[in-house]
Amino acid sequence: MTTAGWARVLGRLLRHELRALHSIGLWVLRRRHGVGPGAHPAAHTGPQTAMMWGFIVVSVIETVALAVLIPWPLVHAVLLVVDVYGVVLMIGMHAACVTRPHVAGAAGGLRIRYGALFDLRLTAADIREIRIERRFPEGKLIQPRDDGSLELIVGGQTTVVAELAGPVEYVRPLGRRGTAHTVRFHADDPVALVAAVRKAQAAA
Repeated sequence: MTTAGWARVLGRLLRHELRALHSIGLWVLRRRHGVGPGAHPAAHTGPQTAMMWGFIVVSVIETVALAVLIPWPLVHAVLLVVDVYGVVLMIGMHAACVTRPHVAGAAGGLRIRYGALFDLRLTAADIREIRIERRFPEGKLIQPRDDGSLELIVGGQTTVVAELAGPVEYVRPLGRRGTAHTVRFHADDPVALVAAVRKAQAAA
């Protein structure tokens, strides 16, 4: 990768971190990002909440243990800063998922998100069909498939599939682009989300 390429990647990572930290403020204020009037927000954190808090608790215990065990003041101070920032960042990542839900727009569109890392906006014209379909696929959080579909996997599952009228471009967290004609993703309440999209499309 070229120097410019690394600079773009680092820039995107920094923006993700800033959005995660900003999400803590939104979470404290009980606000949600990008949910306009008449829109239906759909949470997607259910399958991962326990795991995220488990990681956070383990990290806090590790931070306390290192503070007790490490005798060198400078090393202790550096590790303390790194560990505390790591804990704050993990809380920010979870807060970003809570405060940035999927959004079924009043005009029939759909915004599919995963925290501050992924954001795909679909118009009503983009969506040929949306339905409930629970699957347990293997792969990464954002998993392109050879058949031209994209899976946004949360806690090892997806619950909604959107069949698109044509290929739609998406951007992965580090800037790599792809296209998909089908998007599978998770919503904690898929019934309500699918009903909201269909109702808005019918009204539009």
